[in-house]
Amino acid sequence: MLEKILVSACLLGECCRYDGNHNYEQDIVDYVQGYEVIKVCPEVMGGLSKLGRTPCEIIEGKVIDKFGNDKTYEYEKGANMVKQIAQDQNITKAIMKSKSPSCGFKKVYDGTFTRTLIDGNGVCVKSLTQLGIEIINSDSLIKK
Repeated sequence: MLEKILVSACLLGECCRYDGNHNYEQDIVDYVQGYEVIKVCPEVMGGLSKLGRTPCEIIEGKVIDKFGNDKTYEYEKGANMVKQIAQDQNITKAIMKSKSPSCGFKKVYDGTFTRTLIDGNGVCVKSLTQLGIEIINSDSLIKK
């Protein structure tokens, strides 16, 4: 039986980014060979559009879109759904998309929409770390 690993769906080619595109990375596909992969997109799972949506960033603990709309509920809903999958599937490791307000690990955008990074974790990553899941930042696996 293969070990299971949770992976941000956009990294595997699923078009679910805020702009309707993906973040496909062959290095990540290569890394997960030998695992049973469980793809997730917490933002879409929380009810946000898969076909594109307004960019969001974390501001004072809330997830706010570029126009000032509070999207915290959707982000928390998606994070809780991913957390439940992780518990049900006995997940111990996850590869999450860097810098994302959902999946960012150790660094996220600062809420100014200027691509400025600060220390912090995305909403979903916070939930997964509460379970003791090892988080792997997608950038750490990409060979430049």
